[in-house]
Amino acid sequence: MPHTTAFARNQWYVVAYTYEVGRELLGRSVLGEPLVLYRSEEDGAAVALSDRCVHRRFPLSESRLDGDRIVCGYHGFTYDTTGACVSVPGQKRIPRTARVASYPVVERDLFVWVWIGDPALADPGAVPRAPHMDSPDWTTVSGMEVIDADYGLLVDNLLDLSHETYLHGGYIGTPEVAETPIVTEVDEEAGVVRVSRRMADAECPPFYARSTGIRGRITRWQDIEYHAPCLYLLHSRVAPAGLLPEADGGDPNAFHTEITYAITPSDRGRVYDFWAVSRDFARSDDEVSSLMRDLNHTVVMQDVDALNLLQRTLAHEHTGYQELSIGIDAGGLAARRILARLVEEGDKPVERVR
Repeated sequence: MPHTTAFARNQWYVVAYTYEVGRELLGRSVLGEPLVLYRSEEDGAAVALSDRCVHRRFPLSESRLDGDRIVCGYHGFTYDTTGACVSVPGQKRIPRTARVASYPVVERDLFVWVWIGDPALADPGAVPRAPHMDSPDWTTVSGMEVIDADYGLLVDNLLDLSHETYLHGGYIGTPEVAETPIVTEVDEEAGVVRVSRRMADAECPPFYARSTGIRGRITRWQDIEYHAPCLYLLHSRVAPAGLLPEADGGDPNAFHTEITYAITPSDRGRVYDFWAVSRDFARSDDEVSSLMRDLNHTVVMQDVDALNLLQRTLAHEHTGYQELSIGIDAGGLAARRILARLVEEGDKPVERVR
């Protein structure tokens, strides 16, 4: 696999969690574009502007807010929420080009989505959904890690869960994950890849044994939906062996977990790994929340270390190296095709089901 995946610009990407954006200036970069984010005092809406002052390129994220205006911390150029410069120190005339870019923003399902491409194409209805993340029927823990690797490597990683057996043993991996065949479905037009793995009689990994209290073997289902380019949903269901999760009828012995990743390219060779775990059981139990947060963070960091290592390795591969793919790579290969098509077709946004 080439270790540089092209960016599809006319798409929605997660830039932050809603709880991260407030009255403190927040600096992030998406597709190589530096951004500054904050929440408007006037209406509470999230604002995303270019993070470079037009004067001497000082980072606005290292500046200060005056009401809803950013005052550059270097020479005092001041910008409103649209990116227009409204004050220049030492003169009344404001240069016509004194403006920083403003980016369309949508807040949905605990995520702040930003549009880096042509703003005329930014359709809020095209944002893929993860409604469990802020639903009162679910409890969610979340975090974000930065990986120094091409974002395509993270897409590969998440669409091939057989690595759980080897990389995440002792947390979420068991022998059955790698041994169980997968079913892959691809909706090219919608830009969605689905990968399912159904385990009827599996070892219960510590992540679920400790959070649910299940003892003994389990029925375990993993149903992935990848909505290119950014959103990954893993519908995970576990129950004592012999009880089918789909037919549980609300049985207290079955447990449902929604695992969400937002895969946002920060720059070439750098990706934001937003992760969240939502559950429909023990929803008010703070100990379970802490446990799931800590265990999932450990799992994420195992991926971070592995992908950082893989990126460094690929950077030194000889020219003409050919990778080997097998059946479990079907989902990842489909995702590569879709990502390449989004770039080749001029980044036309995919149509989402509304």
